[in-house]
Parts: sequence; C-alpha cells; structure tokens
Amino acid sequence: MGKFNKNGSKEVPELNTSSLPDLIFSILFFFMMVTSMREVTLKVEFDTPKGTEIEKLEKKSLVSYVYIGKPTKEFRAKMGLSSRIQLNDDFAEVGDIRDYIYMERENMPERDKPFMRVSMKIDQETQMGIVTDVKMALREAWALNVVYSGGKRQ
Repeated sequence: MGKFNKNGSKEVPELNTSSLPDLIFSILFFFMMVTSMREVTLKVEFDTPKGTEIEKLEKKSLVSYVYIGKPTKEFRAKMGLSSRIQLNDDFAEVGDIRDYIYMERENMPERDKPFMRVSMKIDQETQMGIVTDVKMALREAWALNVVYSGGKRQ
C-alpha cells in the first residue's frame, strides 16, 4: 500500500487556452453559415393579403422580387403617399421593369433561366391599376411565371 501525503498544498493548474482560438473561429464560421442577410433594403411598406392556399417557394435563388407599396416614412416627403414600385434597392417606374427582368435573367445560370419566377409583394391597399401595369410590363419581358406573395390566414 502506498502512502498518501495529506499535508501537501494543492495548487490549481493553469488553464490551457491553446485551443480557444480554434473554438472561437468554429463558432464564428457556424454563425456565418447559418445567418442570412437581407439582400434588399425595403423602401416601401406593404401588408400582404392573407390567404388559405399558400405554398412556400422551393428554390429562392430563382425568384426576383418586385415590391409595390407606400414609401416608408423617410421617403414620404420626397415620393408622396401614393404606391411606388421598388426593384432591388431603388424606386422604379413601370418602364424600368423590362430592363430589370432582363438583367436578373442574365445573372442566372443558363439551366435555371426557364424556371425564373417573379414574386410580387404588394400592399393590400394598392390600387389595381399599378398592379396591372406591372403585369403588362412583365409580359413584355417574357416573365410569365408570376407569384403573388401573401401571408397565411389564421
């Protein structure tokens, strides 16, 4: 049997921090992969209509967005209170939609071009005249697969 020394002072060993940078970079990499950043700064407000037959879009990389609604508070003095069209980060007119669709189509891989969709996020208070004008501009640009965004009715 061995002797145990009970009189000796016990010291706490120093904390080994050599693997701490690896841990921090692993957590940073995880959050960079999981977090999605908003691609477009919204300049219009919209409250989409609610519906019962809502389907979720599968491949969002094939979707180009058209926002229609009243300008946000910071742009109301300059743009007024009437509904406006937003494409990417800028206000646009109906005549700009064709060029926007052509540009979005050119930025897609060739195999995905036939599956391109245009999602229209429209405020429920928007008058139908501007929506009809946008739809006609989309037809002229051969963007025939149009999706209307909405919320789920409770």
